[in-house]
Amino acid sequence: MLAVPAQVYVSLQQHSLLYGLACALLVAAVLFRQQLWVYWKFFYACFLKPVEHGNAADVKALSGQQRALEGFYRTQAEVYDATRSILLCGREDMLQLAAAQLKHRMGARTSQPIWVDVGGGTGYNIEKMNDFLPINEFFSAVYLVDLSPSLCEVARQRFSRLGWKNVHVVCEDARTFVLDKSCEVLETAEVGDFVGKHRVKADFITMSYSLSMIPDFYSVIDSIADLLAPHGLISCVDFYVQSAASYSLRNFTGGHLSRHVNAFSRFFWRTWFRLDRVHLDEGRRDYLEHRFGTILNANERNYALGGIPYYIWLGCQRSATSASAAQRIDALATESPYLSPVHYTTQRTEAANAAAVATRTQLRSKGFEAAILNLAANVPLPATFYQNRRWRLYYDETLPKHAQFGGNYIYAFAWEDPAEDQRLLGIGPDDVVFAITSAGDNVLAYALQRPKSIHAVDLNPSQNHLLELKLAAFAALPYEDVWRLFGEGRHPNFRALLLEKLSPHLSSRAFQFWLDNAGTFTSRGGLYETGGTRLAVKLCKWLFRALGLRSAVRELCDAPTLRAQRAIWRTRLRPVVLNRWLSNLVVANEQFLWRALGVPPNQRDMIYEDARAASGAERGGSFAPKDAMWRYVVDTLDPVVENTLLRDSNYFYRLCLMGRYSEECHPAYLSKEAHATLSKPDAFDGLRVHTDEFVEVLARIRPESVTVSVIMDHMDWFDPEGTQATEEIRALNKAMKLGGRVLLRSAGLKPWYIAAFSAQGFQCNRVAARTSGKCIDRVNMYASTWICTKVGPDPTAPKEDSLVCNLAHQGNAAGSSDSEVVEALEL
Repeated sequence: MLAVPAQVYVSLQQHSLLYGLACALLVAAVLFRQQLWVYWKFFYACFLKPVEHGNAADVKALSGQQRALEGFYRTQAEVYDATRSILLCGREDMLQLAAAQLKHRMGARTSQPIWVDVGGGTGYNIEKMNDFLPINEFFSAVYLVDLSPSLCEVARQRFSRLGWKNVHVVCEDARTFVLDKSCEVLETAEVGDFVGKHRVKADFITMSYSLSMIPDFYSVIDSIADLLAPHGLISCVDFYVQSAASYSLRNFTGGHLSRHVNAFSRFFWRTWFRLDRVHLDEGRRDYLEHRFGTILNANERNYALGGIPYYIWLGCQRSATSASAAQRIDALATESPYLSPVHYTTQRTEAANAAAVATRTQLRSKGFEAAILNLAANVPLPATFYQNRRWRLYYDETLPKHAQFGGNYIYAFAWEDPAEDQRLLGIGPDDVVFAITSAGDNVLAYALQRPKSIHAVDLNPSQNHLLELKLAAFAALPYEDVWRLFGEGRHPNFRALLLEKLSPHLSSRAFQFWLDNAGTFTSRGGLYETGGTRLAVKLCKWLFRALGLRSAVRELCDAPTLRAQRAIWRTRLRPVVLNRWLSNLVVANEQFLWRALGVPPNQRDMIYEDARAASGAERGGSFAPKDAMWRYVVDTLDPVVENTLLRDSNYFYRLCLMGRYSEECHPAYLSKEAHATLSKPDAFDGLRVHTDEFVEVLARIRPESVTVSVIMDHMDWFDPEGTQATEEIRALNKAMKLGGRVLLRSAGLKPWYIAAFSAQGFQCNRVAARTSGKCIDRVNMYASTWICTKVGPDPTAPKEDSLVCNLAHQGNAAGSSDSEVVEALEL
């Protein structure tokens, strides 16, 4: 036995941790030598090996870009897929989005599409797409085009192993590739007129991290534009860097959310990737968006590797829509006849002709104006014109009036009772409804009545994103998923649903919003603890937990009878919830009123004014603002609990207390019967979603076309000393038919603007007034409900407005049979 020197023992004892770590690393290197070898080859090829160094003779025999690519990829071709899963983010997302679009677009087709993957490399994308679409069955032919022989060889081995006979690997420059050379394609493809170099067209083209490596990208994109079929789909995912200054004035990009990259990141990533001949200059993406129309667009970051910016983009031919389509969409947005020169009705009466000319001269939607400007400038139309669904109308997201909301919605659920709206208004199939979007709940309730059309209006883009999500859910999902999303407010697979099912039915901006906020439905609180009003919901939950009242709240919501509910409220909850000290600290706080409850100062002042009048302060009585707010809350909550059952009727307060609806207590649109109605293909053909101010939208709607307007309490927000109320009432009068009704709610018993309605052609009736102990609906949050009926034109309106209204009235009377309002749209 060998003797170990004493100094070795001492060294081992002093540095035991270091020696142990060295041994562990040695063992790990032996155990994971294969994986380490893979990443060493990747590191060597990307960061150490010069492009021209150590290349074989056959590589040196190549020229130009092919020589550079092969010099870069030959060393790492076999390990390419194993080392790119973290770096090349978004490939799977792009394929899922494209698969969803293809299934939606190809549903009515009998022929199988052709797919060309430009810069397809090892064929990873094609194999991965099989998880979403069966490659052998869905596509007639798939072509992988790449300039690197080494990567193409890996792809051939892959497809040979998979046994796919319809997949072909072509090692060729994308600028010269054509499908005409393939006999298989010519036998199955639809060959159109020979225009350009591509006689046979591809239905689907993809580029996955290849555009940034193509030196002559202009020629490649031009060739692809000629290769893509007229109604084909193109998708791209790639790195990018870009400053807002270079794209902010473009309206055809599909949205700017998260697109801006700061100056340091632009410099760093551009320099870093240039070492490997990967070019992140913005011109590549810009030219792609210039040559095609944008369907969907998302700007993301690879945070696993330091926040590398990348984008996912889906597009189509610019000619997939047209000026004629713009006119049709314009007619839908403005409730105007579609005056196609080809189908112009010659039997119009003189009055109807005059009305039509006046209407079309004056009424143009903002989307139509943007489309005409883009066509004149030879750029694609705004992305809204390339969407599969025409619900959402064009708006300019860069305007301060939209940006003021900080990219978030205020209301995750509606606070107005649609059952009471229907009782008062009796909405039917002949009605044209104009309503505030809010959370979209009441818009869906109105849609159940199948009116002729609905104009949902909200200045906050995110509120309309929420409505769009609900519309898409009814169009694409079974009842179980709709219930989990909006009944429970949670869905563990929301992101997958968004990519695979919902995306074809969303506008580009709404898709970006929900992709960025996918965690809404997987968070602990779910949908109904988001938005501006989440503070009130969370505060209530925290207070009930802190005061030990959670069990009492559950018992209140599950009480089988009003008698049991009242007992729990009176003895256990009311003494705490309506405690004056708590009210003064929380409810009467101005910041809480605005940030948590959405009560603006002008509306708060109306509450104070009614309280001042009731207290007789003008005659010497006492008045305290905090007491006024406490009394308002008492008059709201007491009648609700005393008269409506939270277990099966009052879903408004049950949601606030429990954070979700129940199967017995939920809005009408969440019933199985409602899903059967709203999931029909034509359920929302008459719905238009406007992102703008009321006056702006009303000014672009055909005069005397709206029959019902539901404007909630938003006029409470106006300044009594300003002109906003007068202008909005004038716009309402102009847009509404004679006999049309405006339903509004107010925090005041007699709002100051009612006098303005009466002076501007409306007859006003207060149909509900909340007094102490009285419940006027299941929410009971407002002091009064009014219906203002149009009885004549606005006498204060300018003469030109009155002339247009008179012409429109004559046109409505004389030319009702030729009002060609397009109710369905296919492009």
